[in-house]
Amino acid sequence: MPGMLAFGAMRMTTENEHVPHSTGVSQPSTSVGAVFLSYASEDAPAAQQIATALRNAGVEVWFDKSELRGGEAWDRQIRKQIHDCALFAAIISTHSDARKEGYFRREWKLAVERTADMAEDVPFLLPVVIDGTTDATARVPDRFREVQWSHLPGGGVSPAFVERVRRLLAQENSTVPNAAGFASSAVASSMPAPRGLSRQRTGVLYGAIATAVLLALGYFGLERLIRSKPSVAGAATIAVLPLANESGEASQQYFSDGISEDLITALSQFPGLKVIGRTSAFQFRDSKEDSRSIGVKLGVAHLLEGSVRRSGETVRVSAELIDTADGSTQWSERYDRPYKDLFALQDEITRAVAGALRTRLLPGEYAAAQSDRPPSGNLEAYNALLQGGFYFSRETEGDTRKSIEYYIRATQLDPRYALAWSKLSLAWTVHGSVDLEGAAAQEAYTKAREATDRALALSPDLATAHVARGLVLQSADFNWRGAEAEFRRALELAPNDGEAKFSLADQLAVFGELEGAIELVRQALATDPLQHAWCAYLAYYLSLLNRLDEAEQAIHRAIELQPTAAFHYSTLAAIEVQRGNAQAALAAAQQEPPGHARDSALALALQIGGDRNAADAALRTLIEKDANIQAFEIAEVYALRNDAKATFAWLDRALENRDTNMGYILSDPFILRYKDDPRFGAFCRKIGLPVPGQAAAHKV
Repeated sequence: MPGMLAFGAMRMTTENEHVPHSTGVSQPSTSVGAVFLSYASEDAPAAQQIATALRNAGVEVWFDKSELRGGEAWDRQIRKQIHDCALFAAIISTHSDARKEGYFRREWKLAVERTADMAEDVPFLLPVVIDGTTDATARVPDRFREVQWSHLPGGGVSPAFVERVRRLLAQENSTVPNAAGFASSAVASSMPAPRGLSRQRTGVLYGAIATAVLLALGYFGLERLIRSKPSVAGAATIAVLPLANESGEASQQYFSDGISEDLITALSQFPGLKVIGRTSAFQFRDSKEDSRSIGVKLGVAHLLEGSVRRSGETVRVSAELIDTADGSTQWSERYDRPYKDLFALQDEITRAVAGALRTRLLPGEYAAAQSDRPPSGNLEAYNALLQGGFYFSRETEGDTRKSIEYYIRATQLDPRYALAWSKLSLAWTVHGSVDLEGAAAQEAYTKAREATDRALALSPDLATAHVARGLVLQSADFNWRGAEAEFRRALELAPNDGEAKFSLADQLAVFGELEGAIELVRQALATDPLQHAWCAYLAYYLSLLNRLDEAEQAIHRAIELQPTAAFHYSTLAAIEVQRGNAQAALAAAQQEPPGHARDSALALALQIGGDRNAADAALRTLIEKDANIQAFEIAEVYALRNDAKATFAWLDRALENRDTNMGYILSDPFILRYKDDPRFGAFCRKIGLPVPGQAAAHKV
């Protein structure tokens, strides 16, 4: 109801109040348009904070604990409110999870039952998480998982959440979403997995909508953007924030993400325009920060943000261009597109964009983001590719397996789909090097080789295919020179590609050319500054040069970006070991999440402490648990113990296990203490690396 106040039905009580419910209620009016807030009594402080914030923002909220009552009349009042309210907001937390019973669970059930009588596109359920509870583990009705969740830690309400509540209330009584003044929406940061392979009409629409947005942006926004005052980096800069999924179905998150990624790809085609990569831009999903703060963190002058809403056979995309200096809107537009004839629509819009931008902004042809499209035009193949990318980005063994299934599906639907073959190769290589060992790993590498060979045969100038081949050569074959050549070729084909820069950087580090590696990683981070893994590798490379203060700064940045990621604290522990700070090294190792990295970090840190029994025990544990996958790390520990014989024995074990970490032997600060030992040079020759003093320099 645009222009009207939203009345809320909210309750508070304590555990010692005798009501048949974890919360209490008085008798507010149950006018249509109300927001009903349901919560366990333990979460009453957070509920009150949410109520206060909404009231302060001009949303009228009833909140009273002075008239608590139980009984049938009270129960009828609750049921009537749930029946009449416009939005049902359920607070989810560890407290609600811990409650096996509670009246709030009856409220949740009643709300779900009401959705059975609603049209699919009517917004109603609004799950709100106030702590670290995830949708995958929360004890909630399954229907809750089909809509997007908002995250309000501790009950802290962001302006984006208030705006979203207003917008949903407006949509509840209108078939046209309120797009005026749209700001960054509160979008769930944890979504259930997409369901199904054959959303035939959804995948291809990404490109159509992306180019539609670019058409208007080319006419009304890009000219101003590219000619605007340069950023600190000296070029026009923009970040595409993840478009909010307003479809009312959490399973459609990959759809809005796909449009966002296509916009990133399409904008990247403009000369002189620096576009922030997906990983960094998507860090601000559901962000409470204002545009100025985001602009500072990403180093951009402009943000492109908006929302996607699917309704029946139509998709609606709202987008706007924001100046981060003052938060002003430079351009905004809304698009409605049908699902039918999507490829034809995409071609039409692409031609219009190419014509407009070629005459106005670009010296040459505009290459729209068509390379992601399958040659056959098969919508289902494209959709499978995008779903594969959704799972691959989640970086777990199970998700990598799932991504492989989708990529295989894409290649089956279109055997000439070079990009799908490339991504399949990457997934197989990562799976083999990270998740598998022995024969299983070698089988994965074989499949990766076959996939990248198909990709390059189909599209010899596809940068992603060269990165994929380089990774196979590096991880499976220890063909360091061949890998370097592939990464350099990828960078020639895609000079602004961060992945290509990082891949070449890592190969230079293998050759001991750390200065070049550091420079390339810094360049990659310039376009994707929130890539926590790249920050961690930068820290590692700096530590290998004994630039420990810089290394510590970089690894703390990685930890800040992703506190629970593996290897971050173990890298910090290794830095402290190099400093000789036993106490700090042990403290860092103990913060590493449980797993192989923690085992090796503890073993390394304890070697420089005063407790020899603890040091010996940690090494024994490392060997007993992780000998097949941590042979190189065990060699490092023995090197720190000044045991040359055991060091080289475990290096040979690493070679036998095909441990890819041994590729860093030319720079490893612990192993390098034996660089003058004849066995060191012999081992380098075994794995195809130059002997120290014989390495040739490479140009970055």
